Amino acid sequence: MLGTLALSLATFMNVLDSSIANVSLPAIAGDLGVSPNQGTWVITSFGVANAISVPLTGWLTRRFGAVRLFVASVWLFVLASWLCGFAHSLEWLVAFRVLQGLVAGPMIPLSQTLLLSSYPPAKAGMAMAMWGMTTLVAPVVGPLLGGWITDNFAWPWIFYINVPVGIGAALLAWALYRHRETPTHNVPIDSLGLALLVVGVGSLQLMLDKGKELDWFASDQIVVLALAAAVALVLLVIWELTDDHPVVDLRLFARRNFLVGSLSISVAYGLFFGNVVLLPLWLQQFMGYNATQAGMAMAPVGLLAIVLTPLVGRKVSVWDPRRMVTGAFIVFALVLWLRSQFTVQADFGTILVPTLLQGAALAFFFIPLNMLTLSGLTPDRIPAAAGLSNFLRITAGAMGTSVATTLWESRAAMHHAHLAEQLHAGNATFQQALAGLTGSGLSQQQALAQVTRLIDQQAYTRAADDIFLASAWIFLGLIGLVWFTRRPAVRGGVAGDAGGAH
Repeated sequence: MLGTLALSLATFMNVLDSSIANVSLPAIAGDLGVSPNQGTWVITSFGVANAISVPLTGWLTRRFGAVRLFVASVWLFVLASWLCGFAHSLEWLVAFRVLQGLVAGPMIPLSQTLLLSSYPPAKAGMAMAMWGMTTLVAPVVGPLLGGWITDNFAWPWIFYINVPVGIGAALLAWALYRHRETPTHNVPIDSLGLALLVVGVGSLQLMLDKGKELDWFASDQIVVLALAAAVALVLLVIWELTDDHPVVDLRLFARRNFLVGSLSISVAYGLFFGNVVLLPLWLQQFMGYNATQAGMAMAPVGLLAIVLTPLVGRKVSVWDPRRMVTGAFIVFALVLWLRSQFTVQADFGTILVPTLLQGAALAFFFIPLNMLTLSGLTPDRIPAAAGLSNFLRITAGAMGTSVATTLWESRAAMHHAHLAEQLHAGNATFQQALAGLTGSGLSQQQALAQVTRLIDQQAYTRAADDIFLASAWIFLGLIGLVWFTRRPAVRGGVAGDAGGAH
């Protein structure tokens, strides 16, 4: 039980860090003197670095041993978290978040490996269910904790709280698992493939992050980043298909279920995470919410997931996983359609309902879709497949954040221009509103500034609605894609591939 606690604490800390900063972005951006759009680099840098390090877990485990690697990852995560809190510029904070993401990569897959080695097969399901609850509780606690800390202390403390948790998890894990170290081998690493992966994914993410700021392809820097990403990713595909020890096994994409499942989970997670970042930004910048209130509006996302996940775990081998995923995508689409109806008059209850419903979609999303993705694979290919699938999902989440915030700014500028066109000197409503503001004691300049603020509020709300609605339609489109997968074989009421899928 203590071992489960140690591993779950480390997992909780890792997952918490992917959501705790979301509601703190406006405070971080304001304190560091950058725009909220630039502040999203704090999230995307962690996601991309984390994704790049995940495929290395297998090689690092064979080279150094699972226990040593896990404990070292936790210690380095603690150090990186401490450094994030001390950062006094966006550049340093992003650099330390990259370090944090890189060292976090092996933590979740190794926590699963060590946990399964601690229990007999009959109790493995129960152990994984206990472990899985931490990944569902963290998204509930993250926004609440991040908002409360930001409002009552300061944003660096969202990183400092990792220090005592991480130290406790590392010491406990080492004390309990050091005698269960896995064998080590001096295996070769695909250094060229790794370099191409870093350059390709890093350049693509940097292009997405800086594109709006640098006016996209009007900037030589964006053109260079786009070319670097394209060349590196093409060379990566060619190299990985010919290397004996590829850092990512691209041959897995020859399997229909893996190809379709990975694509579905990546696009869906990119949409989900982009909208999860966008909502608190809108609430705090244009709806008057503080970080704590925004956290309360985001927190219920995990409540139904916690309640329904045990049911999904029991039934995923009995029910058709494709039907379960279809239901999840329909609920995601409903949630985003409800959000697309938000106006500047939306109250807290209106904002809370879709977030609560989203938990049901999460419960029926990850487990069945992972089962479909990994079904039919032999046990020796499962680790590589799981690592590649997670790499694609995490990368899509970071890119989804960049795309969502960039489109939000772009659509808001368009809506602002359309709204401003209607407010001219001959518009009686505009003149009446202006007269009312000046009559309340504001100067002409102050009254115009207030009108501009109201236009911004409307423009950014309509832009957020546009993104929510487009995301809803994409989720509906993904339903058709999921049905290109084959259902895992069922034997005696239990899916034959379920064991491998978990």
